[in-house]
Amino acid sequence: MPRFGTVLFDLDGTVVDTRELIRRSHRHAVTTVLGRDMPDHELLANVGRPLIEQMEAFDEVRAQELLEAQREWSHAHTAELIRPYPGIGVMLADLVAAGCRTGVVTSKAGPTAELALDALPEVARCIEVLVAVEDTPTHKPGPEPVLLALQRLGAEPSDACYVGDAPFDVAAARAAGVTSVGVTWGFFPREAVADADVVIDAVPDLERYLMGVT
Repeated sequence: MPRFGTVLFDLDGTVVDTRELIRRSHRHAVTTVLGRDMPDHELLANVGRPLIEQMEAFDEVRAQELLEAQREWSHAHTAELIRPYPGIGVMLADLVAAGCRTGVVTSKAGPTAELALDALPEVARCIEVLVAVEDTPTHKPGPEPVLLALQRLGAEPSDACYVGDAPFDVAAARAAGVTSVGVTWGFFPREAVADADVVIDAVPDLERYLMGVT
């Protein structure tokens, strides 16, 4: 039997490998709008927060220009650069076959998240609910988007978990009263999710945990 009736996932760095897409999109925005370059660790430091907040960290005054430049480049190159993490599609299919309800809770805008999922049908067909940044007035690290996903699925926090690679994901899960599962193959080092209820280093280990094997 699966460990949880409902499993919610972050998108970037958890289900899909968008490191190259986001790194290059952010670099395009910063160089085009600001005429600057930044090291990767600065470009990616706030991945997991809403995109406008990431752009504000680069320049508060020109954040909207940065966002538009980033989003235009990202949309044009999503299909080329996005990849699922190896084993994620099989894991999702196994969870659905075992009766789990599944959802994605992301800080991406809805059209951007849908574009990503459209490029990966083996992932998209296993996702029942998508909560994007515009669906709630506040977002991660607050609980609202996780709670909305549970509401849409008719699920209880006590029988759910939220899987993510960022400290914002761990905080959102805790605030929503669901089990927090930190994964280490995404944008953030292991210590960033060390406060999660469970920390997992590989997709096969995540599947075993979610399926109640370990």
